[in-house]
Amino acid sequence: MRIGTFFYTIRQGLVNIWKNKMFSLASIATMTACIFLFGLFYMIVTNFQAMVHDAEAGVAVTVLFDPGISEQRIEEIGELIADRVEVSRYEYISAEEAWDSFKDIYFEGNEAAAASFAGDNPLANSASYAIYMNDISMQSVLVSYLESIDGVREVKQSEIVANTLTDFNSLIGYISAGIILILLGVAVFLISNTITVGISVRREEIGIMKLIGATDYFVRAPFVVEGIVIGLIGAAIPLGILYGLYGRIILYIEERFSFIGSMMRFLSAEEIFHTLTPVALALGVGIGFLGSRITIRKHLKV
Repeated sequence: MRIGTFFYTIRQGLVNIWKNKMFSLASIATMTACIFLFGLFYMIVTNFQAMVHDAEAGVAVTVLFDPGISEQRIEEIGELIADRVEVSRYEYISAEEAWDSFKDIYFEGNEAAAASFAGDNPLANSASYAIYMNDISMQSVLVSYLESIDGVREVKQSEIVANTLTDFNSLIGYISAGIILILLGVAVFLISNTITVGISVRREEIGIMKLIGATDYFVRAPFVVEGIVIGLIGAAIPLGILYGLYGRIILYIEERFSFIGSMMRFLSAEEIFHTLTPVALALGVGIGFLGSRITIRKHLKV
């Protein structure tokens, strides 16, 4: 494309927006509302997913060993565990550490009772590995493997917790996909109507341009620019609003509902908008481009 043609296309797309400013404003407002709802939903879902991830990180599978197992074999089992892709980290808990932890919990304030076990560890065979996973949905696969290892007496898992967290993640995914599709459909519909009006207003002019040899690309390009600009503006506005609101909303929730703040960790604005900003802008531009292309293909027959 020549420089002159490029600037003509940009200028004509902006002129189309101005000429049909009422419909353009309606499309921008609709796009703003759609991206705003998308961004709001994204922030909620992302924080919930972070909460679920934190919960998953605290769920461990416990491996207990056969009585009399050697320290060398325990280390070998640890190496086998470390090689598994499901494992994010694991910790070795000796029998002495297990007993010390038990005493701190169950004999707190009654040290005399704990002292009666001096020199006799009731949990002598309780050395274990606590294994934490990258993805809790793989817990059953990991447990099956651990149970097959020679020297492993028992594998304890939190099956109900794992299933609940996995189902919750799936539910969030399905709801997210459904809402995104609805918002995309509404935005494409509104931009399509705006482009249709622009084509109707300029139908005679477009017909003359094609009679004197203008290519379909030259005729269609301003409408594509119009759709992209509308999408870009409609995405930038809600991003600015959401960025200004996010910190205030989190601060309000933590002050007003302190129990929520103690239960979950909210992501920072930088963590949220590091992904949300490019995604929202890409959605705005993509919806504008798609809406204009679909409309032109259907109605631009002059």
